[in-house]
Amino acid sequence: MKRIFNTLACLIAAALVAPSFAASESKPDERATLTVFAAASLAEPFGELGRMLESSQPGLKVRFNFAGSQQLAAQIEQGAAADLFASADERWMQYLSQRDKIDGEPRVFAHNSLVVIVPRSNPGRISALPDLAHRGVKLVIGAAAVPVGAYSREALRRLSAEPGYSPQYASQVLANVVSEEENVKSVVTKVQIAEADAGMVYRSDVNASVARYLKIFELPAGAQVVANYPIAPLKGSAHAEAAQAFLALLASPEGQAVLERHQMKPVSPATP
Repeated sequence: MKRIFNTLACLIAAALVAPSFAASESKPDERATLTVFAAASLAEPFGELGRMLESSQPGLKVRFNFAGSQQLAAQIEQGAAADLFASADERWMQYLSQRDKIDGEPRVFAHNSLVVIVPRSNPGRISALPDLAHRGVKLVIGAAAVPVGAYSREALRRLSAEPGYSPQYASQVLANVVSEEENVKSVVTKVQIAEADAGMVYRSDVNASVARYLKIFELPAGAQVVANYPIAPLKGSAHAEAAQAFLALLASPEGQAVLERHQMKPVSPATP
């Protein structure tokens, strides 16, 4: 009798478990891990969006790889498994498109702008942007292959044509570069701890956690460079539905509010 009772109990338990297992099998993305390769400057807004998506889809995990866009593109080209790629410029998105790694048409979802930062203690005694050209100033910027580095060099070139700046301004400032970083967060860190007198970063990177350690200098409107952020699914993604859910959240009013909260300018799908 005891043996019969145990057998019946096992059958009942199996019957109760079977429907939930079948339901999970029918929605594979609910138990998926979505992998997003994203530019380092997106760490804060994308981290928040990832948590929002996980809350709305129990069982889904969102994993991020934040680094310089050029580093991420190289990893994807070499076969790293990822579902979405978000770059800080269109150059590295095009790089992957040309290598047949992108699934569909990339979309620019946000803009960013540049600022110059100095440590709160201001060891370089920088009171205005022309001071960056003074001999002995220690400047840190992104490497030329890094989106923020390319944008920074273009901004310096434009500043050289602004009233009150020398035509040699860009070359004089670049002569003061003591370090070229592989992502924008490294630029922020070196200035924050006063390893450098100044750096050029995205406005969104001067967030609440570092703002109290820094002073900000705005660029003149004529010298400002608009950073475009494209995103696209990757070919070979195992979690296409989850990737589309992330893209939908990013384009939604809630997603755009997250970008704005982190000092980025969202671009709605209807905006050219």
